[in-house]
Amino acid sequence: MAAGYGSSEALLEAVLARFPDAGLKILVRSSWWRSAAWPDPMGPEYRNGVALVEASAPPEEVLSTLLALEAEFGRRRSVKNAPRTVDLDLIAYGREVRDEHGLILPHPRAHERLFVMGPLAQVAPEWRHPVSGVTAAELAHRARVGLDARPV
Repeated sequence: MAAGYGSSEALLEAVLARFPDAGLKILVRSSWWRSAAWPDPMGPEYRNGVALVEASAPPEEVLSTLLALEAEFGRRRSVKNAPRTVDLDLIAYGREVRDEHGLILPHPRAHERLFVMGPLAQVAPEWRHPVSGVTAAELAHRARVGLDARPV
């Protein structure tokens, strides 16, 4: 957790408060969910959530904006899956499907993770995965990673 925020939820609220200034209009968001750290459950407990946003920028710029927000809130990239203050992922961009220039849409593993699909199903249960066509509600039911994820 970044110093000065008091809790993971307070930090995440501060990050979301920056979205409008970054050109990301929040349409709806989930509650915060808690889960054991992944892939190493011995790490600090995670907080996860999903925000559906409207953006006029192309997906590459949205991803760049998310990475800049991570850095602003103390994210330092070291080794893969290292503990971090905040981790912002672009799960999907409309119905777009692509794998180029470091951008994979939809996110290649989000559909496997309850800590992603649970919050998404909370706010958009009928959302359909752009490749499989399966709804967020069904993907949450099928998830095999982060099965301890629950709303806070």
